[in-house]
Amino acid sequence: MKEILNGITAAKGFTTGAVHCGIRNNPQKKELALIVSETPCSAAAVYTSNQVKAAPLLLNKKHLVDGKAQAIIINSGNANACAINDDLNALRMAEGAAKRLGLKTEDVLAASTGVIGVELPIDKILAGTDAIVLGTDSTDSAKAIMTTDTIVKECAVEFELGGKTVHMGGIAKGSGMIHPNMGTMLCFVTTDAAISSEMIDKALKAKVKKTFNRISVDGDTSTNDMCIVMANGLAGNAEVDAQGADYDAFVNALGYVMQKLAVLIAKDGEGASRLITVKVDGAGTEDQAETIGMSVACSSLLKAAVFGRDANWGRVLCAMGYSDAKFDPSLVDISFASRNGEILVCHNGKGLSFDEDKALSILEPDEIEILINLNEGKESVTCWGCDLTYDYVKINGDYRT
Repeated sequence: MKEILNGITAAKGFTTGAVHCGIRNNPQKKELALIVSETPCSAAAVYTSNQVKAAPLLLNKKHLVDGKAQAIIINSGNANACAINDDLNALRMAEGAAKRLGLKTEDVLAASTGVIGVELPIDKILAGTDAIVLGTDSTDSAKAIMTTDTIVKECAVEFELGGKTVHMGGIAKGSGMIHPNMGTMLCFVTTDAAISSEMIDKALKAKVKKTFNRISVDGDTSTNDMCIVMANGLAGNAEVDAQGADYDAFVNALGYVMQKLAVLIAKDGEGASRLITVKVDGAGTEDQAETIGMSVACSSLLKAAVFGRDANWGRVLCAMGYSDAKFDPSLVDISFASRNGEILVCHNGKGLSFDEDKALSILEPDEIEILINLNEGKESVTCWGCDLTYDYVKINGDYRT
């Protein structure tokens, strides 16, 4: 497997396009994107665990009952959630894209992201849909779905499946309201692999658990999160319809793309200055390691300490302690690490004397690691988060207005 260019258009038969349609006042900001396959696709999706779900999610659940889709219409700047005509407008979005493309409405999926509770300007979206020019510029669409994001999030890979060369690519957005399960994020993955919708669903659910559900920015879970995978089969491999070597190869590629996008989301947390990678080793079970790792990654006190370059390992142990995972504190080792080195700060649950200047240097780079060893077993898990800065409050203090 190797990384390649072109994101969601790396796979054969997929095109995309984006326009500014007037949702936002800035005419330079495109906020409407379309992803299209030239042939019908096997498809599957996962959605936010928030009980309040935006209208596009409910629409997609209906449209994916048959496991088929051919296009996705996406807008940023408005969540189309909890608004008076949200259900109707989600349907009208899909109908507008279907008419533009000559497809059945039920083969079009919809996604929205932005402010909750505001009526979607559907007439602007319908006019914008007709104005989209389809091509291969994945980055243009990746930019169009951004809200408070500061970096484009896209990835593509090439790999072998059943003796054929297969391509897979994805784009994502997410910066604030990021917390399992899943976060204020959207992710769209396209592939020319031939694989059944049942196998996509199985692979997607397995890899969401290990990627998007192991990141956190601020502890808030949005109403609009979703991840959609579409596969059109144009690579020409024999359809993957059961577990085996080809399924494993597909899962491996999907996991790579999703993890790359998930880490980019964590690194681009609103106002963040540092990516925090929490590695838990020596766990008795994967669930134990994940629970502990996410508790540490989500700790506001720990995130603030990382922002201040304070090697306050007590906040790590404290977050582990309230995680509800059972472990023996007297066996725990904790280190901080980065490209500037590594320093052990806690051994067997007790603090060590360490060089504060060295610790300060280790916590200086924009990517730091918190290394936890439970010394109880052989399982390990990695989770991701970011520091908590003054800018997070500035960004969210007037997000709606």
